Parts: sequence; structure tokens; C-alpha cells
Amino acid sequence: MIITYAIIDDEPIAHRIIEGYCGELPHLKKMGNAFDVFEAAEIMATYKTDLIFLDINMPKMSGFEWLKTLSKPPKIIVTSAYREFALEGYELNIVDYLLKPFSLARFLKAMHKIELPQKNSVGSIAHSPKGSKSFFLKGDKTYHQIHAEDILFIEAYGNYVKVFLMDDMKVSHQKISNLEALLSKTGFTRVHKSFLVAINKIERIEGNRIFMKNHKIPIGQTYRNDINKLLNS
Repeated sequence: MIITYAIIDDEPIAHRIIEGYCGELPHLKKMGNAFDVFEAAEIMATYKTDLIFLDINMPKMSGFEWLKTLSKPPKIIVTSAYREFALEGYELNIVDYLLKPFSLARFLKAMHKIELPQKNSVGSIAHSPKGSKSFFLKGDKTYHQIHAEDILFIEAYGNYVKVFLMDDMKVSHQKISNLEALLSKTGFTRVHKSFLVAINKIERIEGNRIFMKNHKIPIGQTYRNDINKLLNS
């Protein structure tokens, strides 16, 4: 999932600090720098911008005055040296209020509050010249190319998923339902609310358990009929 952002601040050093912090997160893509709200409006009119780092005290018009003019504002993280405007900021439904100077740790805490649609965060199935199917899965700070033929099963893990491969395992901040939609036509089936398995990797089925390699996967009652259809096909 790529998050596009712009910085609105009348202090050049603030731009450099925020850009440096954003550089630690590979899923952030800068769309522009603005030193007043009119330059910001031009950026937003030209580029799709998911997130704005917004200063308050700027020439011509304050950050909050400008924010109130927007009918559908993007996500806003305020960066300000003035503590007293925080309450007004939250009344405007901002994501977070960073008091300058703020640390990288505090910046990352604010970024963890960004919740944007994840439907494209694992891209789409692509066909390589050899006919295999693959997609990119975001890890911590890395995008891993995953070949569908290498997947044993996928396990939901809170707000994350564990993707078990033949000889490895990857963790991603992702919903299992997104991966199910991506892989449902490539030989995968849901067998439990928390498990999606590759049909051709199933070694045997005993009772309410699926065995593959050294793993035992439970079969959920809701999915029992689907497994019976698979056995009788």
C-alpha cells in the first residue's frame, strides 16, 4: 500500500526533518512541498494526496483556516510548535498532533494511526514469462515477491497474516480476506476463518484436520461442506 503525502510548512528545516523520517518508510511517496496553503492547494489539485503534514502558523492563511475550507480533506498530521492548538486540531478530525521538535519514534507512532484502504496493498496476481503467478507482499520495510506456487497456507494473526512458504514464512499487516480474494482462482481455498490453504499442497485430511508438510490445519465447521465437495470432486 503506497501512501502519498505532501508537506505544508513555512520552515525549510521542517521539510527536511519530515522528509528524513518519511524516508524510513518505503510505502510513503512524496507528492510535493508547499510553504503556504496556496502552494498546497496546487499540489492537491495536481496529485492524489492521501496524507498532509500540516503546520499551523503560516503566512497569508493558517493551516487550520485552510483545513476548514476543504470539503473532503485527506488525512492530516499536524506538526506545530504550539501546544495550545491541539484541541482545535482534534475537533477537526486530524490523525495526530506532533509538537515540534518531535522524534522519529513519535513520528512512527503517528504513522501507525493512518488507516487507509488495503485492497491494493498486495497488488494483483501477475504472470511471469514462465507462466507462474506472483504478487508483492509488504513486510516490515520490504516488499517481498511471493510466488503463489510456493505458498503452503496463510494464517490470520490478529491484524496481520503469516504466509507460510515451502521453506520460509513472511508476516504482513494484511487481512486474510484480501489474500483470499487475490488467490481464490489460483488453487486456494478457505478451510477456517483463520486459514487459507493451497489445495495442491494438501497431503491428507483426517477428521477435522488438514496435514501438509509438518503442519496441521484445523477445518472450521462453516467450511466443512466445502471440504466435502473437494473430497468428492
